[in-house]
Parts: sequence; structure tokens; C-alpha cells
Amino acid sequence: MFKIGCHLSIGKGLFNASKEIKQINGNTFQFFSRNPQGFKQKEYDDVDYKKYIKFNQENNILAPLCHAPYTLNCCSKDERVRELAKMILEADLKRLNLYANPMYNLHPGAHTGQGVEKGIELIAKTLNEVVKEDEKTIILLELMAGKGSDIGRSFAEIKAILDKLIYKEKFGVCLDTCHVFAAGYDIVNNLDGVLQEFDQIIGLDKLKAIHLNDSKMPFNSNKDRHAALGEGYIGLEAIYRIINHPKLKDLPMYLETPHDDISGYGKEIALLREHYNE
Repeated sequence: MFKIGCHLSIGKGLFNASKEIKQINGNTFQFFSRNPQGFKQKEYDDVDYKKYIKFNQENNILAPLCHAPYTLNCCSKDERVRELAKMILEADLKRLNLYANPMYNLHPGAHTGQGVEKGIELIAKTLNEVVKEDEKTIILLELMAGKGSDIGRSFAEIKAILDKLIYKEKFGVCLDTCHVFAAGYDIVNNLDGVLQEFDQIIGLDKLKAIHLNDSKMPFNSNKDRHAALGEGYIGLEAIYRIINHPKLKDLPMYLETPHDDISGYGKEIALLREHYNE
């Protein structure tokens, strides 16, 4: 089954988001755990949640992907920022245990001048303090484009974090097509080679989700600028190869492309379904 959706707001509730994704012929979606540029979290609504679960079961909407806020930084040189990140992670995972345990996507963090090695050490320390043996949600580390002091710009950096985690089975990886292209992985001309390298370093069993985006910036630019499908340097033919690759086609895929309204996502989902080989 082709698992395809997009990023949606849950400001009006999870039930409304599920109805929206159904309207555009998607069957999964991504949402922020709280304000993406802040920390405020929407109150839990049990009535909304029960309607959401019932609707998903009746319409084959899969458990969505929850995205941590961009402001969360597990490896800041400021201890207060790291403590806040820990508090947010704890609260988000507690909430997700009420949401039928969807996966939780996390930008690893920015070392803010401390260096990659120290940043990796701090990320692992925070995650080890938060994630317990009985955690049911799978936490995904997202591959980054390589801007500034962001950690996770290479398969090796993600692997270094994973190696330091206590409960490794609780973690996976999210591959953003725009990010990896900008980071210097040639998914346009050498998709098989990139996946082989991923498998050798991290292991394809750890790859749990795809952010499906085109890139406004050229290959190896280290710039994180998403483009609508077919309007960037990756292009539609490469996107079609990605969604149909035997090692990727069964993974859930989430559009984070720039659109003014949900109809833009609907057009992209229709295009992808037309070119997806069941």
C-alpha cells in the first residue's frame, strides 16, 4: 500500500486533520506536537481523539507522524535550553502514548559552536535520560541539510548518535529528500548508491519514514529550502524513482512542500498516485 500524506495543522483537532487528509486522497499525515517556533501545546481532547480513532479505522488512515518543534535543541551550549528540550521531549512522548503511539520525528540539534563530537554526546545524553525501556513510540532522527552547526548532516553523524543510545530499538531515521540532496547525497543520479551507503553505515532497517520534498537549492548546497514537486533541482523523474524504489516504496511518505492551501498537496498526492507502481 502506498502510504502518502502531507503536513497538516491540528489546531482544529486530530479528527479534523484526518478528514482533511481523506479529502485529498491521502492516508497518513504529519503534525507538530506543539507550536513549531515555540512551546505551547494544545490541550488533550478525549472526545476529539475518540472520533479521530474511529474515523481512521473506518477510512484506513494510518497512524500519523508527530514532529517535534524546531526550537527544541538537545545539544545547545546553554544548559537551560537543553533542560527545556528534555522537558518537551518528556511531555511529547507522554502525550503520544495517548495517540495510539505514532512515530515522533526530531531534528537532532545544533551544537552552537561546541563541535560535532560534543553535540553528539549531548544529544545522546538527553535522549538516554528521556527514553525508557517501556517507551512505545518510535523516535526518528531526521537527516539534515548541513546548514550552520546542525548535527545529522551525514549518515555517519546519525550513526554516531544511534551508537550511544541505550535503547537503540526505540529509534529510527527519517530521510528528507531535500535535506540529503542538499547535504551531498546524489539521490537524483545515484539513488541505489546512496541507499547502499545508508545501509552500510546505519542499516536500512532503521529507515522508517520519508519527507518527500523537492529542493530550491542545488546539489550539495547545504541549504534547507523545500520546493514543490517538480519545481526544484531534484525533479519529478527522481521523485518517481524514489517512491517506487523497492527499498523505499512501502515506507510512509510525507509532503512538506510549500503550498498556500491543502489543494496543492492534493494535486501532488494525485500525481504521485498516478506514478506509483502497486
